[in-house]
Amino acid sequence: MDSRFVRATIRHLLTVIFLGICMMWIMAPTNTYLQKWRPSIHKKLVSTYFGTQAPSMLIWTFPVLFVASLGSLYLHLGKNSNQDASQSNEKKHRRALWRKPVLVKGPLGIVSGIELALLIMFIALLVWSLVTYLRRLHTITPKAAAKEGVKVWEMKLFDVALWIGLTGNVCLAFLFYPVARGSSVLPLLGLTSEGSIKYHIWLGHMTMVLFTIHGICYIIDWAVTGNISEMLKWSHSHISNVAGEIALLGGLGLWAATFPQIRRKTFELFFYAHHLYIIFVFFFILHVGIDYTFIMLPGFYLFIVDRYLRFLQSRTSVRLLSARLLPCNVVELNFAKTHGLTYNPTSIMFVNVPSISKLQWHPFTVSSNSNMEPDKLSVIIKSEGSWSTKLHQMLSSPIDRLDVSIEGPYGPQSNHFLRHDTIVMVSGGSGITPFISIIRELIFRSKISQCKTPDMILIAVFKSSLDLTMLDLLLPMTGSPSDLSNLKLHIEAYVTKEKEPTTDNSKRVRSILFKPLPTDKPMAPILGPNSWFWLAAIISSSFIMFLILIGIITRFYIYPRDHNNYEFSASTKAVLNVLAICVSIAATASAAVFWNKKQYSREATQVQNNEGQAPLGSPNLRAYNGDRELESLPHQSLAQATKVHYGGRPDLKRMLFERKGESVGVLVCGPKKLRHDVAAICSSGLADNLHFESISFSW
Repeated sequence: MDSRFVRATIRHLLTVIFLGICMMWIMAPTNTYLQKWRPSIHKKLVSTYFGTQAPSMLIWTFPVLFVASLGSLYLHLGKNSNQDASQSNEKKHRRALWRKPVLVKGPLGIVSGIELALLIMFIALLVWSLVTYLRRLHTITPKAAAKEGVKVWEMKLFDVALWIGLTGNVCLAFLFYPVARGSSVLPLLGLTSEGSIKYHIWLGHMTMVLFTIHGICYIIDWAVTGNISEMLKWSHSHISNVAGEIALLGGLGLWAATFPQIRRKTFELFFYAHHLYIIFVFFFILHVGIDYTFIMLPGFYLFIVDRYLRFLQSRTSVRLLSARLLPCNVVELNFAKTHGLTYNPTSIMFVNVPSISKLQWHPFTVSSNSNMEPDKLSVIIKSEGSWSTKLHQMLSSPIDRLDVSIEGPYGPQSNHFLRHDTIVMVSGGSGITPFISIIRELIFRSKISQCKTPDMILIAVFKSSLDLTMLDLLLPMTGSPSDLSNLKLHIEAYVTKEKEPTTDNSKRVRSILFKPLPTDKPMAPILGPNSWFWLAAIISSSFIMFLILIGIITRFYIYPRDHNNYEFSASTKAVLNVLAICVSIAATASAAVFWNKKQYSREATQVQNNEGQAPLGSPNLRAYNGDRELESLPHQSLAQATKVHYGGRPDLKRMLFERKGESVGVLVCGPKKLRHDVAAICSSGLADNLHFESISFSW
């Protein structure tokens, strides 16, 4: 059967299911759902095997996990099929208007038209949910309040607190999707993990605002009604107030460390405080009970799958082959990898160096190209914070080996920048790193006959002449000077802090060749981005295993004591479900990784044998082995393509408006002000051919 037909069928099915999920979120706060649909579904689905949680599992959890599994299969078929690129490009051009920035400066950062539209729709969903709940306030009468022994406003405050909490759960249900890096959900929507961080930030702020108001309203109500002892209540079979308070405190601690003033000055505090999400989620489940948790569970379920796969990948020390130290305090690390590990330009990878910190993982852009360098992967690290400074100091001293673990790489599903006639890349400082991978990709494509490559203009802004040595990284250590001969590349480099060229012969570009241990393994693919089929298998099989486990537990342990009358301990029931989920994910993911490990081991052995044949045999590597003098233009092949300007900044508006191609892709990576300036130019409406894209973790 034609894979394109199968993909089209899956795409239509995913659309139908997605619309059904949207309808359920719209109907959830209405009386139609609460008083008609839910009781009817509850009556039909509650059983001796899945208890009272069966309706929530079927309505809220199953559809999303089915979409994630089916979406993984869709991506798997797309990766192995040859699609008509022209049709894809036409569709992307039709969406170009929606992708243009409409908000540039403000609390939300750079926001495109489609992002703003989706944000407005999501806020509309929150407002709809809250207003629909609040419409029930008229049912609270003096007679009903007197029956409870409270005043009308006190009873209304109690219910408002509940409804605000229910609205906050809508935000929580979506909170973990953007940070499930290897999930199929983000690629299905055309998103990347680093580009989705801002959605996680938006959802996190909305979640904590609503939950904080929820908790404060309850505390005020208990205080004025003389029921402050309710704060110490841990219900046997219903809502646990103590668990909710612990979850809120954990969330507040996490939230406080996320504000820019704290995150930028003390990243370690931000990083460690973020682990409070474990306390927040666990006690949230104990607070609301497992039946209601299944509403927000799908996103967290996919996050656990992704997190456990990353954990398995990070347990192995990777094979670090070499490093280049530039005089501008920049380090390039070169790792061995298997040929099965592929990735697209602008991918990112998380790096951990246990000798610096066993817990800290930092994201860096992958600068190598999997087509041009099939057995090597490189990342570039600028010495700016305490972690990167310690790494640079370690590599500056005599060292034979460095223990490193990695997670990833993660990146876009396609080389979307190829749809443009011209690519303008604007970088500030170390922001040049994602563009190195793009240039290397186009170098590779320029060697292929009948493969048209777009014109490229790199506008690189540096502070000092030493930073110009970062241009030395445009070509890999094994690259030849003729690599740029077929490439339409023009480089405009600006040195802003110096009026004229300066050289410091005491500072040199150094290269280090490491001596890896036999136990250091080449990087292997993580199941997901490099194997969507296996990710689909893990998600589906783990959920089936969970259903079997919880079915057995419910039938033979919970039901005999509960009979579906909410008499069994809600906390114990929640813990059993959480354990069943964790065991199911750990068992299926471990089995999948173990099954694939044989193939990875064969590839790893082949890579290590190739290294062993001639570890220093490459003339290019020998040339870099040791110190060499600083060059103002790194390679002779770059000299004709590079023009260096001193003592000024680029006139970005003029340079961008001069590009007359039908489609000009404008990619920017660097400081916040630079990104905002370029976004403002592209969104001005003065040039319809400029298509903006920001590459950054911050907003």
